[in-house]
Amino acid sequence: MKNDNRFAVLIDADNVSERYIKFILDEISNEGVITYKRIYGDWTKPALGSWKNVLLEHSITPIQQYGYTTGKNATDSAMIIDAMDILYAANVEGFCIVSSDSDFTRLASRLREAGMTVVGMGEKKTPSAFIAACNKFKYLEVISQEVAPAGQSQKSAPAVEQTALETVKKAILTIIEETSDEEGWALLSMVGDTLQKRYPAFDVRNYGHSKLTPFINSLAEFEIKSVRTKEGNVKLNYIRKKVKAQSKAKTTPNK
Repeated sequence: MKNDNRFAVLIDADNVSERYIKFILDEISNEGVITYKRIYGDWTKPALGSWKNVLLEHSITPIQQYGYTTGKNATDSAMIIDAMDILYAANVEGFCIVSSDSDFTRLASRLREAGMTVVGMGEKKTPSAFIAACNKFKYLEVISQEVAPAGQSQKSAPAVEQTALETVKKAILTIIEETSDEEGWALLSMVGDTLQKRYPAFDVRNYGHSKLTPFINSLAEFEIKSVRTKEGNVKLNYIRKKVKAQSKAKTTPNK
């Protein structure tokens, strides 16, 4: 089903490389329609000169913001003011804030309080407070690289991701226990949605997969079954903690 939610994409040029722009716009187009594309920085600085062709190619509006004093980030303030103006104009249903800076944490929280969907994007160095303030958070290093084949082993994942994977496994188990039927089965789509809400940075691409089902299949702790609806044209996937094989029945003693 097509998502027609309108999004404002606001980019902090001081904290994002121009090489990510295509991936950022492609990623947010999966969430809805981009109506605002603005990028903030002091464009008189030679360091931002490499942005020129990228902005023209993707029709992104550069917003000039001079650094009035040393040590103060005027760019952040300009983004925050613009975000609030866009919010009160009531022309969008969501925001994409692209930065690895924790200064946007309160902005993300405020936009969510107003009923906006907030998608954050930044590098893996992004502080956890900003990540938690968003509905979803996408790592730029992940969305800009090729997704590994669905069956690829997770042993190649960096150590930090292995630690995160253990956290994800525990979270999945908890959600299953909260939503499963008497036989332990829970609707996979519901588990995935709940997991995303509790952990905004969760993305199966962090672990080398492009879809939720192959990711779950790669985890030894869980099993999946598919059930067709009565109409037969819709297939629903269910997940549960893998049931250990039952021990063999005791043999009847000799008389």
